[in-house]
Amino acid sequence: MALLEIKKFPAPVLAQPAQPVTVFDDRLRALVESMVQTMYAAPGIGLAAPQVGVSSRIVVVDVDHENPGRRLFKLVNPVLLEFEGVLSWEEGCLSVADFSAEVRRAARVRVRALTPEQEEVVVEAEGLLAVALQHEIDHIEGKLFIDRISRLKRDLYRRKVAKLSRQRADHEGRRRVS
Repeated sequence: MALLEIKKFPAPVLAQPAQPVTVFDDRLRALVESMVQTMYAAPGIGLAAPQVGVSSRIVVVDVDHENPGRRLFKLVNPVLLEFEGVLSWEEGCLSVADFSAEVRRAARVRVRALTPEQEEVVVEAEGLLAVALQHEIDHIEGKLFIDRISRLKRDLYRRKVAKLSRQRADHEGRRRVS
């Protein structure tokens, strides 16, 4: 398995709904395994295919830091079936560099998906696992957690990213001229 490059905001693939998976083969299983390794190496607790530049409805989630792999979910074409309650959680994202914010989400969720082996699973979750599942399902819908915060905070982050991008471009330009 290879580690994959994690796309950063404002990469266009992060803002587009992903396509459903229709072919379940060795290529799919290899992609999922590479996503798992990339998530652990980052380190993160979840990763969606669009975050590695693949417009497919695939997510991997593991919120158990003490026992990596014990509660690992590899979900293909996940669908949020039910949700209830409300909680606020400080979220960050591997695709949203150096920023976190409190996000309101459902406290409990029920998700139906297929495994890479095409077996149907239903995941019932609460707390951090519920948050992580909703966060990753947002990714395959073309949404980032910053789309769920106030416009003011979101605009501040976007301006920060634009400024850093300009500074990098200026720095690169100076290096080429020298």
